[in-house]
Amino acid sequence: MKINKLSVIIGLGGLVACSNMALAQDQKPAGGRGRGPSVEQRMERLTDELKLTDEQKPKVKEVLEASQKKRQDLFTDSSVPREERREKMQGIMQEESKKLKDILTADQYSKYEKMREQMRPGGPRGKPEEKKEGDTKKD
Repeated sequence: MKINKLSVIIGLGGLVACSNMALAQDQKPAGGRGRGPSVEQRMERLTDELKLTDEQKPKVKEVLEASQKKRQDLFTDSSVPREERREKMQGIMQEESKKLKDILTADQYSKYEKMREQMRPGGPRGKPEEKKEGDTKKD
């Protein structure tokens, strides 16, 4: 049986194509550029860090999914100017926080607020503190 070069090239090309498709299917969506984590990723983080109860999980997921849908609708509506989009996004996040406050315990909500503060642009993300003029703090 003769194997010609063309057969080998076609076989290798098919193998590469199939492996790339398999890799693409295994990867989790990152939520898109600048759009943040998915509902599942957020649920996982909130469940771990806030120790959500089995009763809280479906309620929190429902709130996150509703907010995600509103954000997605806002991003796909090209008629909304950028500044207005920003204001509406802040409203969506405030509404989400208000609903979560009703679901979470006081301690959980306090932790949630700290988590949000860390995720905000310009929030503390492990950046070293800047020294202010006249700051004589010594370690």
